Amino acid sequence: MTPKTSLIETDELERELKAPDIVVVDATWYLPTEPSRARADYLSEHIPGAVFFDIDEIADEKAQTGHMLPPPEKFSSRMRKMGIGDGQRVVVYDRQSTVSAPRVWWTFRVMGAQDVSVLNGGLLKWKAEGRPLMMGEPTPRTPRHFTARHNLDLVRDVDDVKKLIGDKSAGIIDARSAERFAGNAPEPRQGLRAGHMPGAVNFPYRQVLNSDGTFKSAPELQELFTAAGIDPHKPVVTTCGSGITACVLALALGEAGHLRTSVYDGSWAEWGADDRLPIEKS
Repeated sequence: MTPKTSLIETDELERELKAPDIVVVDATWYLPTEPSRARADYLSEHIPGAVFFDIDEIADEKAQTGHMLPPPEKFSSRMRKMGIGDGQRVVVYDRQSTVSAPRVWWTFRVMGAQDVSVLNGGLLKWKAEGRPLMMGEPTPRTPRHFTARHNLDLVRDVDDVKKLIGDKSAGIIDARSAERFAGNAPEPRQGLRAGHMPGAVNFPYRQVLNSDGTFKSAPELQELFTAAGIDPHKPVVTTCGSGITACVLALALGEAGHLRTSVYDGSWAEWGADDRLPIEKS
């Protein structure tokens, strides 16, 4: 059975741009080693009508690691101000093909949104096809009520991960590069140990993407995950540097038909900073 897709194609989105129930969200985000220019890039060009989602601001300000999930009441408040409410269709993209858009897709799903998609190929594909763009601030949207319903089945915390490492009740997939996973390359955040969680499987997130930033087909993804030893009948937890590209894998797993997938929100930014937690290098 073909899994229900969480992707929307560029031609389909262009046809739907003026639909009253659709909201397009620019979720561009950059690593801490890069200049903080996401909003400036959004203002320079974005899909018409798109609103900007600040991943670092719409987060839990009390967390020790950045951009962890916000409390539901904060998320609801921010969505109201952005004009995103119940019953709307949300389409998320970023300007790096596919890096941070799945994080916002996952966040909406954690908060109970049902109809949320990622633009396949992102802004790069949209621009390459000569589709419309605008610059500056969009016309303000009318505030709407967003009812946050926390879906905790999609999230794992550090205690959950410690437990499943012990009982092996779920697989752990790490989306970081092979060099970072093995502990042979420095982390982009200061103060983190090098290596990976015991028993984790390395699966760099770019493996699920084509050269143009689109996701590979469901059969291709199924073949890749099977070759990596990922059991389709066993729960899977994805992780990465800080919970961003782990969501790329979560989306890809869903496209491949893995229905029991969750994301370790703190990821290596949390695990690698705690000397009490076990690590491996290889």
